Amino acid sequence: MTDRAWRQTPVDALTDFENGLDFVALRAYRLDRARAALKRAGYPACLLFDPVNIRYACGLRRGPLFQMHMPLRYLFIAVEGPVILFGASDVGLETIDEYRTGAMIPYLFGGPRTDEAVARCVDEIAALVGQFAGERVLALDRADPRVFNRLASHGIAVRDAQEPLEQARAIKSREEVQCMNYAIAVAEIAMARMREQLEPGMTENELWAELWSTNMAMGGDWIEGRLFASGERTNPWFQECSDRVIRPGELVAFDTDMIGPFGYCADISRTFRAGPGKPTPAQRELYRIAHEQLEHNIALLRPGIGFREWSERAWPQPARFAPNRYAVLAHGVGLCDEYPAIYYREDWPSLGYDGTVEPHMVLCVESYIGAVDGREGVKLEEQVLVTDDGIERLSHFPFEDELMV
Repeated sequence: MTDRAWRQTPVDALTDFENGLDFVALRAYRLDRARAALKRAGYPACLLFDPVNIRYACGLRRGPLFQMHMPLRYLFIAVEGPVILFGASDVGLETIDEYRTGAMIPYLFGGPRTDEAVARCVDEIAALVGQFAGERVLALDRADPRVFNRLASHGIAVRDAQEPLEQARAIKSREEVQCMNYAIAVAEIAMARMREQLEPGMTENELWAELWSTNMAMGGDWIEGRLFASGERTNPWFQECSDRVIRPGELVAFDTDMIGPFGYCADISRTFRAGPGKPTPAQRELYRIAHEQLEHNIALLRPGIGFREWSERAWPQPARFAPNRYAVLAHGVGLCDEYPAIYYREDWPSLGYDGTVEPHMVLCVESYIGAVDGREGVKLEEQVLVTDDGIERLSHFPFEDELMV
């Protein structure tokens, strides 16, 4: 990624942007990454039910939210063999070698005959393992427990596919960054509209709807959560959007968690203030400290830094804010929140794991500041690309001038 062409993000129309993207290269890169990760793990084949993993490996976009709880489609990938999609007719993807009908595994469709459907599914997969895997090992991301039991009856050892898939997804191609740039541009257009429309008297849900509406209108997919809060609901964090009426002078905080166009995630957080008047000293202090934390931790980020080193050098949390700290210092992002998660030093003994920040990772650096006994809190988050020699911010939405002074 030495040139800047991959960072161009025209936002006139989704179709205009699509014409400049090499989707064949995008899909080929991701499938090659998935196969290479499986091979390194010693897994000759995998079976995927998770719609995010399926989309990563072959590019299929079809009812992902429905698929998350109603797995009608599944994807078989042989490291040295074909990619076979079950449960869909030809969708015109060059990554897929064969389409098969598949079995209707969800209980809704099988009812008391679900065992029969599972048997049809697994027996067919077992035959493919025997033909293409070379050994009776299959990596699986998630499935009905009966799938695991039936595979065991065939003498097939089941391994975890999520770990190699997460490792594969962590390193982005230039086409992936292009897609992410577009998703971020859409999110920031929505955020600007939210900022303009913010008025006392409207509800949290009314303002939050603008993010959904813009995402849908510009070709996006869904939003992972409803993390939007105002006033005293901004502290502690992780309270979901409600019909609460926003009052004058209150802080309004949100986390986009937006799965945008092309399936890529725009994960940005900002805190606004509902006018009129001026921010209180307490609001300015919260915002200043949150911004300081964010900038300090971003400044440490570089290729080659270890997760633990970053955690140990991260901005020290004052005692009155530490108990309400965000869950992680930073996390990976791609088609959704992804590996890795880098924890604060306080949480390292129970949760932390080491690793290395690598070029072409995309990370979201987090900040939440709210005192345990405080009324409000401030949430900020930036999306950052790790380059060969540093970092580049992918999110560009301005911080609040009136809260920065």
